Amino acid sequence: MLKKPATPLQFNRILLTGAAGNLGQVLRPRLKAYCNVLRVSDQADIGAPGAGEEVMRVALEDADAVIALLQGVDAVVHMGGVSTEQPWEPILAGNIRGMINLYEAARKAGTKRIIFASSNHATGFYKQSETITPNAQPKPDGFYGLSKAFGENVAQMYWDRWGIETVSVRIGSSFPEPKDRRMLATWLSYDDLERLVMAGLTSPIVGHSVIYGMSDNQHTWWDNTPAKHIGYRPQDSSDVFRDAVEARQPTIDITDPAAIYQGGAFVKMAPHD
Repeated sequence: MLKKPATPLQFNRILLTGAAGNLGQVLRPRLKAYCNVLRVSDQADIGAPGAGEEVMRVALEDADAVIALLQGVDAVVHMGGVSTEQPWEPILAGNIRGMINLYEAARKAGTKRIIFASSNHATGFYKQSETITPNAQPKPDGFYGLSKAFGENVAQMYWDRWGIETVSVRIGSSFPEPKDRRMLATWLSYDDLERLVMAGLTSPIVGHSVIYGMSDNQHTWWDNTPAKHIGYRPQDSSDVFRDAVEARQPTIDITDPAAIYQGGAFVKMAPHD
């Protein structure tokens, strides 16, 4: 975890949605360093509020509840919704209706900055032999990736029409360490996740910007040059784990679609199951 900034607090109240999820749990204690009040939300139980916290248990598909959730919020870190490949109905509820509800509530509340947890699966059908930038058009690898491509379009429309700024982060693989060879390219450390979120929240002007969420990995398929204005500078790298990962996975089946496409195993999942 990074040290608390020496500069004054940037925000009075930040909202973290999806606080019960894996990355929500990572960000919850970290975001409190940057605001007077951290409001945390999920439809699952997230426990009692800590010092300087507010807890609201809200389902994103409940429009009225989401309107209440955004009251008094200066900025949102939106990690909520379905975070894996699932059948269509839960994705429709959390990632499609929920996204519209969140942005409508932000518009009505006057909230002007959102960090949206998009995903690399919005572009999962580009090949691992390609290097793409955040300007790459979506090639989703399933219902989940499709919902994230939709979310990026929602963010664009709300910037163009109502001036709500968003940084859409196409998150790679954020875990304590890479689990396999694919993650050597897609890995995002927890500290770099924090750096990226805070860069997105504090950059003077972002409009609607898209950036890939990755650390400073030697091998990667993503070039974040078009997003340098955000000011994100990763400081960690998957390279320190390379020997251990390659020992666990000494060979790769290059005919496997999971090894051909950037989305990995997601390109083989059956979204209707």
